[in-house]
Amino acid sequence: MARVLLAAALLAAPAAAYVSPTPGAGPESARPTAQVQLEPLEFEEQSQSQSVFGVVSAGFGVGALLGWLNSRKQQIASVAAASTIAMVPAANAMVEYENIQFLGGSDKVDINNANIQAYRQFPGMFPTIAGLIGTHGPYKAVSDIYSIPGMEEKFKNTVKKYEANLVCLPANPAYFIDRINNGMYR
Repeated sequence: MARVLLAAALLAAPAAAYVSPTPGAGPESARPTAQVQLEPLEFEEQSQSQSVFGVVSAGFGVGALLGWLNSRKQQIASVAAASTIAMVPAANAMVEYENIQFLGGSDKVDINNANIQAYRQFPGMFPTIAGLIGTHGPYKAVSDIYSIPGMEEKFKNTVKKYEANLVCLPANPAYFIDRINNGMYR
């Protein structure tokens, strides 16, 4: 409350402004000036009770406003959330991917875009070989899998067994990034 009263007192106090002189406008200036006579303005002196009354009424007004806002927290939060949601643009998600069947929905798996979970249908390929395929790439051909560094000969034999079920399509950024962990745990 003290802060509010202090702010109101500072706002109610008269302020003085400093106006810097323009260059060349000093007494040494030889510019011709027009002589204008101004009549002095008369101000009424404000009594101390009137300024105190103004500060107190401003304090009550601010207090009433804050009390009203406090009682309407839920409504204000709802309006703020609704306006935020209304201003968010729609996501430009890819709705239709023409090669969706190769991401695990058929007996063929795309080695550039499919998640490692898609390799579960091939015994012996999940998780080790699928992890090796997912952490390397993108590939230009299915045969590029055999040049993965650290791939043992027994893993290469397992890949050869299922090579007819693997396809190599161009890497799609929407799917390539999710090959290891697509956030689906069941």
